[in-house]
Amino acid sequence: MKDSWFFTEKMNVGYHGETVVKDVEFSLPKGEILTLIGPNGAGKSTILKSIAGQLSLISGTVVLDGTSLSQVKAEDLAKRMSVVFTERLRAELMTCRDVAATGRYPYTGRFGLLSDADERKVEEAMELVHVTSIGDREFDKVSDGQRQRVMLARAICQEPEILILDEPTSWLDIKYKLEFLSVLQELKRKKGLTVIMSLHELELAERISDKILCIRGEKAERFGTPEEIFKPGFLGTLFGVETGSFNEENGTLELPAPQGEPEIFVIAGGGSGRNVFRKLQREGKAFVTGILYENDLDYPAAKALAAEVIRAEGFEPVPECAVSYARKRLAGCSQVICCRERFGSLEWYQEELLRFAEKAGKKMVNLKPEESSGKGCSRQTERQGGRWQR
Repeated sequence: MKDSWFFTEKMNVGYHGETVVKDVEFSLPKGEILTLIGPNGAGKSTILKSIAGQLSLISGTVVLDGTSLSQVKAEDLAKRMSVVFTERLRAELMTCRDVAATGRYPYTGRFGLLSDADERKVEEAMELVHVTSIGDREFDKVSDGQRQRVMLARAICQEPEILILDEPTSWLDIKYKLEFLSVLQELKRKKGLTVIMSLHELELAERISDKILCIRGEKAERFGTPEEIFKPGFLGTLFGVETGSFNEENGTLELPAPQGEPEIFVIAGGGSGRNVFRKLQREGKAFVTGILYENDLDYPAAKALAAEVIRAEGFEPVPECAVSYARKRLAGCSQVICCRERFGSLEWYQEELLRFAEKAGKKMVNLKPEESSGKGCSRQTERQGGRWQR
């Protein structure tokens, strides 16, 4: 760790001598993105403030390029590290350009006068985060998302080596979340910027981070790459998920499955059933679904929401015993919902279930394409004269 460009060692952080998170240790090479995740109140902001020097360490060390940050003068640190926290900046009568320009103050001297070169840096930063068009508007009169991007422009103006961000996407809509994080990636790739931030959006943390630090219960629970962190079962434990479920493999959240004896059998597959599963969940209707391969697009939602999923091993033929069991479960339901318009040439088992449902006189619901998300495969089936025929 001591050979790393940036690292913490036995860092205890907190307030007024009381430890909030203890023994925080991680290391980063230059030009990587580290994201802190964990439950609300776990101490993520406290760690970031301590790294930034806004809170004194209770114990331990933060080292940048071989030098403890406690030995770096404030004016020198301002040229190497920039900070964007969630607290609102008081900027009465300041324009967005004025606020962004304050990022150049570590370079302007005591009078704060911007040179032509400084002005160009400000414009470049504002263009980079797409706030040039609001440069002349009062900072206090733009939206929260716009303010957040102006603050990022301010941070970029400092030309830091490390950028510290506390929940930077909280006030942004989907479009600007993606734009904001894309800017961070571009700065990382082109300028070797190191980013340390906290995020609530786990799916974004997984996609943008080189490393992730998990905080829970007064300690750093785990540190590693996204591939090491996003393993089945861990994040549900980290966040104490007891109601519903979180799927680490695809980053989806699902509400609790409906309770009770299922009266509905859903024939799905290929992503055609997910919307139906969620609609049934909203209506509180328990259901059975199958036969689904374990690698099918519908399988994660089915596993979370169905009373039972009749499954088959991926890339293997569907065994007759699975079809027999599916017929038995279908026979116990009063309604069958088919989410598919057509079946693939190897999906004989789905057609078999449809024929069985017809012969058993089950109430049949065949959804229109817009009611499910499936586009189907190559083998067309149509319902004609009360029968499904090829």
